[in-house]
Amino acid sequence: MSLASARTFPRHGHDQLGLGVIVAGGHRSWSGRGPVEALAGDVITVNPGEIHDGAPVRAGMRAWRMLYVEPHLLDGLLCETVSGPVEITRPAVSDPALAAHLVRLFADLIAPTPDPLAIEETMVRTLTHLVARHGSRPVPRPGPPPFVTRALHRIEEAPERPTTLAELAGLSGVGRFQLLRGFARAVGTTPHAYLLQHRVRLARRLLGAGRSPAAAAAESGFADQSHLTRAFVRQFGVTPARTRAALA
Repeated sequence: MSLASARTFPRHGHDQLGLGVIVAGGHRSWSGRGPVEALAGDVITVNPGEIHDGAPVRAGMRAWRMLYVEPHLLDGLLCETVSGPVEITRPAVSDPALAAHLVRLFADLIAPTPDPLAIEETMVRTLTHLVARHGSRPVPRPGPPPFVTRALHRIEEAPERPTTLAELAGLSGVGRFQLLRGFARAVGTTPHAYLLQHRVRLARRLLGAGRSPAAAAAESGFADQSHLTRAFVRQFGVTPARTRAALA
């Protein structure tokens, strides 16, 4: 995905590993590792499920190219050199060699006649370099409290179904304020924002399966296509229709 924007993105997550290059301007983001900045030529990363946001540096326009890799594809590409799960340690890195690999990969992907062998070779080189220089074994972290975990599971298992604070709090017998405060502290965002993220991610999967934007909106719990479009653009910076065309 290539994008140039002055838009500020709210906190959200992705199902995939995100890997990209800042082409112009500067990008500032919040992550679980603290605030980071990336300038032109820097590489930006985000682990699957990692909550982050994004804003331009000094309110200017920035441009970037981003690749999203499904975790099982990453495991399949690296299974000969890496055993077990790996996470990327830094959300922004200055690594000219990695940036050059990514630029080459993007060029291979958008070539008029893409060459599958060239793409696969460059992909393996890129991901192998990424993991060797910037990967590590996942560090065990304390999970959220049980009442937050139950709320998370409810949202993740059926994001298309409406819910309320009362329902989510009632799953563990806590008050609505306790749930709201504990959820925001543990997850980094509110239950409503987390629900919208998962509805958008569900809609994206449906678009990839060939659903129309209107059908994806209905099946992922949005009131109509316009509601999906607003949430989709807020999270991804592009419309559902453009995403469907790219995934096709």
